Amino acid sequence: MVSALAVLGERVLALGGEGDLGHLEGPATERVDLGGRTVVPGLVDAHLHLEWLARSLEGVPAGTPTLEECLRRVAARARETPPGLWITGHGWNQNDWGGRFGTARELDEAAPLHPVYLTAKSGHAAWVNHLTLERAGVCATTPDPQGGRIGRDEGGQLNGLLFEKAMQAVESALPQVGKDSLVEQLRRAQQALLQLGLTGVHDFDGSSCLQALRSLHEQGQLDLRVVKNLPVELLESAVAEGWQSGRGDSWLRLGSLKMFADGALGPQTAALLEPYEGNPGNRGVVVTDKAELLEKGRRATTHGLSLAVHAIGDRANRDVLDVFAALRAEEARLGIPASRRRHRVEHLQLLSPQDLPRPAQLGLVVSMQPIHATSDMLLAERHWGSRCSGAYAWRSQRDLGAVLAFGSDAPVESANPFLGLHAAVTRRRLDGAPGPAGWYPHERLSLEEALEGYTQGPAFAAGLENDLGSLSPGKLADLLVLDGDLFSREAMEIAVTRPLGTMVGGVWKWRDF
Repeated sequence: MVSALAVLGERVLALGGEGDLGHLEGPATERVDLGGRTVVPGLVDAHLHLEWLARSLEGVPAGTPTLEECLRRVAARARETPPGLWITGHGWNQNDWGGRFGTARELDEAAPLHPVYLTAKSGHAAWVNHLTLERAGVCATTPDPQGGRIGRDEGGQLNGLLFEKAMQAVESALPQVGKDSLVEQLRRAQQALLQLGLTGVHDFDGSSCLQALRSLHEQGQLDLRVVKNLPVELLESAVAEGWQSGRGDSWLRLGSLKMFADGALGPQTAALLEPYEGNPGNRGVVVTDKAELLEKGRRATTHGLSLAVHAIGDRANRDVLDVFAALRAEEARLGIPASRRRHRVEHLQLLSPQDLPRPAQLGLVVSMQPIHATSDMLLAERHWGSRCSGAYAWRSQRDLGAVLAFGSDAPVESANPFLGLHAAVTRRRLDGAPGPAGWYPHERLSLEEALEGYTQGPAFAAGLENDLGSLSPGKLADLLVLDGDLFSREAMEIAVTRPLGTMVGGVWKWRDF
């Protein structure tokens, strides 16, 4: 910690005490008295969905304590929406509703004249009405797509639930948001993120988000630094156009190619080595098998793209680690050092004990979301039982030598990084559950270690470790001013920390002091 900092242009010029930097003052110098407040490096969310987040701010907030309340919100939106137009929303969680999923018929009654599409909190399931199914061309005889499942009742009729790749049929029928509208939505979203204390994000949405971000950048209105990861659907376009990881600048930069190995814990589609507790016929969903992961991964890495692979369950993570082992061997044969391919595993929520050392051994970035652990812990205990001892294992991964890059998966969880820091340090919910020691307390981190996950880890993952990640002379001046001394607070108080100012590249992008 320092009490004085000098910035020249975009970069940190010098650090020191209050009396150390007077010789740097001049007519172009702005002196800001921070009143002894804490200054920390800018925080970066290493995994969120920027377009999805921006749009969710305008949709129906479906994350309600009861199913009935969710239906009331849909009905209220229907009353103010012209008939025939879509109603979308996000955030429902059947586990908050006693484990009961909503049905198409219930949405029919709430919005009889509107197609409705509500995504689950996890983003791996959707709840729709019959009008939506009709518009998407999904009927009782439609087969399940590979890597997905269409929900049906005991009589074989559609029940309004879509899992994993089955969601794509409806997504392709949704009205496209114009680029200008999306640019405006992203402009509003980035301001909200700056006020939370984020100076950068690693985005995992699609090509429309990339185009909108480019527009903001060209207009000089991109106030957050964005590492833009590409969906696997853009692989051939990326190869044809010569896109490579690291292309761009410190404001908008290409990251990795994103693929999915499995689903998620909430809808029980995460791929497991052994069945879910109490559900012996279910080992989850393999969204992309090893052969395809390897084939596309090989094409990506030989054309200059690193990989980011979503893997939740222990089977999915083993498959992904096997694929990365094969790719690392091939890269070595081609003379490509690991430092040039910052491959990532996204989530890494559950690992078999024998697989715990492998991410570090393979030189992978472990992209995890601490808030998932405290949000999911009861559900994980129910579905994974004793396997939870190898779940959300931040301490184990760090001690084994893996680089941790922390995020939120927003809008799946809140993008507030202080909630993530709180979860990483305490492994407790905001109400104190499950108790003073936290959930599997041996996996807790210190505050300094957790901060590295939001600063140095994302910088390394992006290949920007020489420019970002710490407040050091010569590095970019991305920083936060906080409402108090974060390091002297009780661990449970970390969650209520409030930024008072957010500087990106030497410019105050938001300030409240």
